[in-house]
Amino acid sequence: MKIAHIDCIALDMNLSREFSGGTYKVTSRPTIITRVHLENGIVGEIYGGDEFHTQKEIVAVIEDEFAPLLAGQDVRDFQRLWELMFRHPLDLGNRGLHQLDMHPRGIIMQAISAVDNAMWDARGKLYGVPVYKLLGGCRESVPVISIGGYYPDNGSDPCTAIAEEVNQVKDAGCIGIKMKVGRVSLEEDLARVRAARLAGGEDFVLTVDANQGWDPLDAIEFCVALEQQNLNVRWMEEPLKWYDQIDGHRLLATKTNIPINVGQGEISGRACRDLIKHGDINILNLDCTLCGGVTEWQKVAAMAGFMNVQMAHHEEPQIAVHLMAANPHALFVEIFANRTRDPLLWQLPDGFPKITDGYMAVPDEPGFGISFNSEAITKYTVPR
Repeated sequence: MKIAHIDCIALDMNLSREFSGGTYKVTSRPTIITRVHLENGIVGEIYGGDEFHTQKEIVAVIEDEFAPLLAGQDVRDFQRLWELMFRHPLDLGNRGLHQLDMHPRGIIMQAISAVDNAMWDARGKLYGVPVYKLLGGCRESVPVISIGGYYPDNGSDPCTAIAEEVNQVKDAGCIGIKMKVGRVSLEEDLARVRAARLAGGEDFVLTVDANQGWDPLDAIEFCVALEQQNLNVRWMEEPLKWYDQIDGHRLLATKTNIPINVGQGEISGRACRDLIKHGDINILNLDCTLCGGVTEWQKVAAMAGFMNVQMAHHEEPQIAVHLMAANPHALFVEIFANRTRDPLLWQLPDGFPKITDGYMAVPDEPGFGISFNSEAITKYTVPR
């Protein structure tokens, strides 16, 4: 039950095209495989994260700092081990300036996340049960939606493109789409949402994600228009710019009945606490590969449940499906139905995901139930 050693493998693969969201563009799919080896031979392993700016720094923190720190520790002591990592004195160039220091702290929190998640896989294998059973076991399958609606880069009509994509998402077995908005004018984005609703039909789950693209007044105008046009949007995600996350969301909440979904960029439970208490948000789209892993995510989920806030998860279905299945107030698991956007999901794990009639089955093998395709690892490993 004691940890023998920890190692990790950085992966990256170039995408076949550029994907443009509200405020960013994606050209590759990086991730990190983290392995926790126990003295009894059990290996906890999982992949997660899509950081490309500081991937090497995250790997260095895991192997140079956390691996020796945790060697010899009992893997069952998840609270104590999390605190060991979180309280570990580590200087990555801190300047004592809150905003400027968020970058190195983001590196540390992603490293904690990777190790914590791998330890949860080890615990599941140690006890012989899936992770979602260790966390609560509310359901054995979870409704699945697709992230999509990126802006076309081939000159095609945006409304035709989103309508065609909605049909592809439905064919892939998803019950809905989370489409990108925020890059073009409000009128153009409204037309795209109308086209998506028309293509999807009345029961199709339609959500919109601005990737922190707007000022509050623009977000209010957009949300009011969505309601006036009866487009039945399930949530408005990350509507506001990074510098107006509290008062801005509170203002927006007074002007719209559309649920507000935020939190995917937060790296601590305390930041999520402040969003709930002061931002009047309805859904937390927290990412356990960023915020400190399953351990911290579950703390936030418990807090959110008491405060009538629902839980979502930003991407990473190999872990998210367990979290969604373990919590009664959790919503959908997210995938990229367009396999060119996240090819690793379809190449790295063997036999995952399994989607039937709009639901993703939670793996019933011990741990996260993910086994890796060794050829994909070899092909996409980043040279050190």
